[in-house]
Amino acid sequence: MSTRVPFDIEAYERLTRSSDCFICAILAGEADNPHEVVWEDDRHFAFLNRYPTLPGYLLVSPKRHLVDVVRDLDTTDYLNLQAVVHRVARAAATVLPTERVYLMSLGSMKGNAHIHWHVACLPPGVPHERQQFHALMAENGILDQTPAQRADIAANLRFALAE
Repeated sequence: MSTRVPFDIEAYERLTRSSDCFICAILAGEADNPHEVVWEDDRHFAFLNRYPTLPGYLLVSPKRHLVDVVRDLDTTDYLNLQAVVHRVARAAATVLPTERVYLMSLGSMKGNAHIHWHVACLPPGVPHERQQFHALMAENGILDQTPAQRADIAANLRFALAE
């Protein structure tokens, strides 16, 4: 696994609370840094997390700006989104060395409100005390990946998702 580097949580919180929806900005081509989109259809898309704590850490989101999983999605829309999450997770687990796949919906009405699922593959051999929440928390550092490393992971994911 790549080396972890410190992550400024306070700066990140200020950014998320003071800026427009980052997912809508990605879709509009207005994001500060380019994001590696690995899959999309007319209603959903998946892209690499800009601040990964695990290799190939992905986010999956509906394209429509929705903020509440329970109130904004009917059962059909929810199940369609979960089918995309499952497809992306299965592809990630074929591309990345994976002991376990973590799936969760996070966000806050105060920042990062757009519905999105996190898909993170835990590599084999991570000590138990560094698994689960510890492995996912940016407070424990984010991976120091070059743009070329991220592009390589994204290309492999795109290939797996195209099959």
